[in-house]
Amino acid sequence: MSYHIVPTTPAGERVIAAANDLIEPFRARADAADRANEICAQNYTDMQRSGVAAAFVPEELGGMGLRSMHDWVLTIATLAKGDGSAAIAISMHLSATRGLAALYRASEAGSPPYVRAKAILEAVAKEEMLICSTTTERGTDNLHPLTEAVWTEEGWRLNGMKNFVTMSPLATHVATNVRMRDAEGDHIANVLIPMSTEGVQQQGDWDALGMRASGSQSVKFENALAPHDALRKIGPWGQWSTAVLVNRTLANVPLVGAFLGIAETAFHYALEGQMKAEGAAARSGVPHALAEMEILLATSQSILARHGTQLDDFMAATRGGAVATYEQGHELMKDYQSAKWVVNRHAIDIVSQAMDLSGGGGFMARNPLSRLYRDVRAGPFMQPYSPIDAREYMGKVLLGAYPEA
Repeated sequence: MSYHIVPTTPAGERVIAAANDLIEPFRARADAADRANEICAQNYTDMQRSGVAAAFVPEELGGMGLRSMHDWVLTIATLAKGDGSAAIAISMHLSATRGLAALYRASEAGSPPYVRAKAILEAVAKEEMLICSTTTERGTDNLHPLTEAVWTEEGWRLNGMKNFVTMSPLATHVATNVRMRDAEGDHIANVLIPMSTEGVQQQGDWDALGMRASGSQSVKFENALAPHDALRKIGPWGQWSTAVLVNRTLANVPLVGAFLGIAETAFHYALEGQMKAEGAAARSGVPHALAEMEILLATSQSILARHGTQLDDFMAATRGGAVATYEQGHELMKDYQSAKWVVNRHAIDIVSQAMDLSGGGGFMARNPLSRLYRDVRAGPFMQPYSPIDAREYMGKVLLGAYPEA
């Protein structure tokens, strides 16, 4: 391959090196997990033991000290070369721990937020915690969560249903966005509680076209009790705010990396197969197809690497988003939508062309291309936004008509 993304920070180099060592073990297990429609526990044990699961935990707390968004995206792309399901699942965990690490660094030592974040991050480094996170609910969007947290003397009572709760069969804790109302208004808030909490009910209903080993079942909250300090306001319910724009962008960009990793693997299989095939170069269609795949891949790599660098620059300039403006938040989301659009579309095309080059062999279930072909289709529908809505949003931002919802 003529171009590939490289890490930009020392911490990123360490994390990505560890992720690279997991590619082959993940590949060796991927087919069986996909066929069984079950999450592969050994993958997550490996990610904990290698330090990948503690990538964002500060070094003084036992982690790798990663801060770079660019290198987080590359970590997920690297893991996805082995198994896309494991890559998207651990990205949810890394999203939660990145936010906790930022809270730890920003809080006054000894304060309640500092103490809580420190304890969780230390538990992650000790391989005692895996956090699944979700914002998705049927019939609504990220700005209008219907799962609600209601204040009581005992704590917050949670009721509702979340879908696509990736990695939940193995997770020790779940982080989710909820609706919370108080005297100050109607809010989107985030809550983190143990999966063992009474009233947290795993539905065991994951049965999808692709990403079958991701464990993305639904989880129901039925009067589940969360401590008062487990909930944190993010922004107003039903509206874009700077915090929500930044939060959603940072959490979702690395997921796009998984589809880049899938495309890179499909291209590798296609190229390797044609180089072994006698007379492939003499068949006019083969070089043309490979060249087109190379162009699509280089374009995807370039736009995602560029956006990762943009995010790192943004985080440095705005103190992690703390002093960002509403307009900057939308510009950030717009650029994410552009990268998502390009990578998702190109990844699908790359895998499809790899299938064409493989002939009938790629159609067989035992061929890994058949799994990649199904897994890569998960990219477009991930919110925000689907391809149906993305262009309207981007066009409005370009015109300076920043959407409120």
